[in-house]
Amino acid sequence: MSLALHFRKAARNNAWSNDRLLRACLELSEAEFEAKRTSFFPSLHETLNHNLSIDLYYLDMLEEGGRGLSVFDDFRPLPSRELIGAQRASDRRLVAFCDSQDEAALARLVATDRGEDGMVPERLDDLLAHLFQHQIHHRGQAHAMLAGTRIAPPQLDEYFLAFDAGRRAAELKALGLEGPEAVR
Repeated sequence: MSLALHFRKAARNNAWSNDRLLRACLELSEAEFEAKRTSFFPSLHETLNHNLSIDLYYLDMLEEGGRGLSVFDDFRPLPSRELIGAQRASDRRLVAFCDSQDEAALARLVATDRGEDGMVPERLDDLLAHLFQHQIHHRGQAHAMLAGTRIAPPQLDEYFLAFDAGRRAAELKALGLEGPEAVR
């Protein structure tokens, strides 16, 4: 598999996992969603809004939008019912971005705004790998927090194997992300 295809699949996995987790969170009241819990960020609300804000920051860098850290100036944490739509929109942008990349594009350097450390050039493939790792890391924390509620956390690791294709097909279709086979 090429690296470009891997990132196309990873973007779809990311969107599917975010949607599954956020749909489960919609079964909580807003008070339960915002309740203090044990994790790096002290609530599902803060953890999942953090994921969205970082997505927007990295999307700006990947798309070379030029906003840099000012992305955070406009960001306002959203309640769960608004967060799911905003995350879906962000995920669609990331899928479209990954779908537009080829092997040569993934090796190019992109300026990243690191505040006091200045503008740091980073390889596009490294930025994508970092972004997906960041999402997985914090989704895992949210998944564990959700396990401490009355709502069972959803399965998030049935994506890349053919064995699991039937388990995700309807959800991917509903999200407009027909399986990774569509990007071969």
